[in-house]
Amino acid sequence: MSAKILLTDLLYEQLASWVAEQGEPSFRAQQLFAWIYRSLVFDFTAMTNLPLGLRQKWSDLAIIQPLQPLETLTSADGLTTKVLLELPDGETIESVLMHYEGRHTVCVSTQVGCALGCPFCATGQSGFKRNLSGGEIVGQVLYFARQLQEQGAAITNVVFMGMGEPLANYEATWQAIRILNDHRGFNLGARRFTISTVGLVPGIRRMAQEGLSVGLAVSLHAANNTLRDRLVPINKRYPLAELLAACQEYVQRTGRRVSFEYALIQGVNDDPGQARELAHLLRGLLCHVNLIPLNPTAECNYQPSTRERIMAFRRELNRLGIASTVRLGRGIDIQAGCGQLRSRQRKAA
Repeated sequence: MSAKILLTDLLYEQLASWVAEQGEPSFRAQQLFAWIYRSLVFDFTAMTNLPLGLRQKWSDLAIIQPLQPLETLTSADGLTTKVLLELPDGETIESVLMHYEGRHTVCVSTQVGCALGCPFCATGQSGFKRNLSGGEIVGQVLYFARQLQEQGAAITNVVFMGMGEPLANYEATWQAIRILNDHRGFNLGARRFTISTVGLVPGIRRMAQEGLSVGLAVSLHAANNTLRDRLVPINKRYPLAELLAACQEYVQRTGRRVSFEYALIQGVNDDPGQARELAHLLRGLLCHVNLIPLNPTAECNYQPSTRERIMAFRRELNRLGIASTVRLGRGIDIQAGCGQLRSRQRKAA
């Protein structure tokens, strides 16, 4: 017997083709899409406007939610929830739900592990297993959407900042965005998505031409190639000049500013001179810098900068005309940094 098809892998048009192959009229695709993405119903037997026989048939042929929760942790302040999810092949990924004033943001993974090897990232330390499918990415969003629905709330933002490099799994990442953006279903606006990358230049250039104003965040962490080669090894392939040129193209084509993520590491990249170097690097580019206290991992000797050094770094950026924000530390008590919960679970197994 062939494996069941994962319906969340399919764009609306692909879903409609699948329904037609089953000999069903086109309005069945509309019904099915609405059940999944508007009503957040993942059990065919509960789709009450479908004939009973069809519900049973589709239950035998397809699945909707491929993810099973293994462990859930909620921060002491109740604002961050991390879940370890099991995939159909037994691999695991992490997703995080973060509550802000007026916003509910889901941070999703795009790969099992990561091949890019940033030394302070728990995901990179665990190595790379495989890419996720579009449906496995969508499933993370739907998992939290259903929880919020029960509380009378809804997801407002999706950030691709979990395990893996989204632009190294480009097709599946954009498949997920287009599915969740579709006005016939989940209908999350394009500006509500943000893709975070360590700097895969071809992916940034391709992203700039997609026709959807999806946000771009670049994990920068250093303002010169020597240091960035050490902190973000892909910089050896796509050095800062190439990366900044691609970011400029993104700004010109989309009209949106770039967010630069800068994890502040004690004694490594956090002195005022490096702030001045960063300001010089970014001058003239429509951008914003998110200063992030490093989320330390057990396998890494790096330590987060002190608050005094963080604020001094920010003052120097602002003095030189570079807009910046110190990002609130979220979920440190539940190891919300991507890859930490999975790493702990693998060690315990």
